[in-house]
Amino acid sequence: MKATSAAAQRRSMSTAERRRQIVESAAGLFDAHGYGNTSMEDVALSVKIAKPTLYHYFRSKEEILQSINEEFIQLLIDKYLERVSSGLEPEELMLGAMKDIFSLMVTHRGYVRVFFEHHRELSPEAKRYVAAQRDSYESLVQSAIAAGQARGTLAADVDSKLITLALFGMCNWAYQWFDPHGRFTAEEIATTYWRLLVKGIQPDPRSAE
Repeated sequence: MKATSAAAQRRSMSTAERRRQIVESAAGLFDAHGYGNTSMEDVALSVKIAKPTLYHYFRSKEEILQSINEEFIQLLIDKYLERVSSGLEPEELMLGAMKDIFSLMVTHRGYVRVFFEHHRELSPEAKRYVAAQRDSYESLVQSAIAAGQARGTLAADVDSKLITLALFGMCNWAYQWFDPHGRFTAEEIATTYWRLLVKGIQPDPRSAE
């Protein structure tokens, strides 16, 4: 009965739901086995559909890869813009961006690895599109930093682009060592990194009270 129920559920999926299922499953496979070592047949088996049916949703493995890249950066952009619309201060926006990256290492780990390690496998056109999305996101964060500098809450004698690069440099490669079940949570690490970036490593005056 359970198998029949699962099969019925798969048949009732909309095209969008099926595509999302395929993308999520492929991201996990690419993370576990590598993009080059994963075939379209592997992806089809993981979502329990025939290989010819898979081609109904995606024309190639590269198209799945492109979808993973696009969905990942769009998630970050959407989360960021939601914070902007709520009127958060520049420093809070910076913290939110750092938390988002680390939280996605927990909820979308496969996406993270694929985005950072396999974007070179994309076609030149797809690379340009994903790079434009990435640059757009970085520009949003840089704008917050520049706003903080203009208000005097962030140091104005450091180029905002360099601060932006430092922020992403601290976060982007942490997926290589971050353990969701380790000593520190994603939020704790993001908050610590934010404190180091915004306040440095000098002692917090409150700790002496």
